Amino acid sequence: MKKPGIYIAVFILIVVALILYSTLAGKRYRAEVCMTFQGRSACKTVTGKSEESVLRGGITNACADIASGVTETMSCEQSPPQKVTWLAKR
Repeated sequence: MKKPGIYIAVFILIVVALILYSTLAGKRYRAEVCMTFQGRSACKTVTGKSEESVLRGGITNACADIASGVTETMSCEQSPPQKVTWLAKR
């Protein structure tokens, strides 16, 4: 292997290692968030680096399944979750 090939391979390995480290390192929160809106219900399991991001992601994802259109989605996202079950807080 020529020197430029070795440098490129080392660079790619470093980038992959940094991506894996940033993805797996740090605090992790995981929760199942259940929403009910106009008689429809949906639960979503979300993982994130903060409690707020997990709650917001769970609400947004669940409302995407049960609300139709921008107005309903916004209304659903403003309502409190029906149930939040924390699966991991580390």
